[in-house]
Amino acid sequence: MSSGRSATVSLRVHDALRRQILEGELEPGSPVPSERVLAEEFGVNRHAVREALKRLQQASLVRITHGGATRVLDWRDTGGLEVLLDLAGDANPPAEIIRSVLEMRASIGVDAARLCAERATQSERDQVEALAARAAGLIGSGDDELLDQAFAEFWMSIVVGSGNIAYRLSLNSLLAALLTFGDVADRIRPDDPEIIGRLGRAIGAVDPETAAEVAAHMLRADVERAA
Repeated sequence: MSSGRSATVSLRVHDALRRQILEGELEPGSPVPSERVLAEEFGVNRHAVREALKRLQQASLVRITHGGATRVLDWRDTGGLEVLLDLAGDANPPAEIIRSVLEMRASIGVDAARLCAERATQSERDQVEALAARAAGLIGSGDDELLDQAFAEFWMSIVVGSGNIAYRLSLNSLLAALLTFGDVADRIRPDDPEIIGRLGRAIGAVDPETAAEVAAHMLRADVERAA
């Protein structure tokens, strides 16, 4: 079997097991079926199963014990943002994951907007305003891909201006997940150029309270729109 074919087969096993874990079909503490049983169930070789289990362990979804059963972990307790990265590419993630990602995005975004207005250099504030104008100008253009890219760049400039590296790394993971969550990106695509412009101008004017207020209105509305 070629390396590419092996990776594809392993990914199929991984995705199926991951969904069972995240949806609770495989409960925390329960043993994962043996490599032999999984190989028979999926019609693959044991190497593919072993690679799938290793990836699940890297995402803190299972614990592999040599000579013992591989057991499911409670990913809510053991996982981190790597779970979001592991979900990237899944077109139909659980509703709980979608809501949680958008709520975290809103929380980070509101504080990042406030911090950016307080901390950003003049050059960074100018860039935020310019990117806001660019994203706002693309609304209604019909080029959704370019709009999504511009809006992501706008928000990344805000997070960079906030001076918070943890927010910046978290946003990388959140954006990677959101862009692959089926039609979620379509449902939360920005459609109000004025609110984007207001946020850019508030940051440019060094007005942290208004920046946080506008960001909250923008991002928390997305949680409702994606429900």
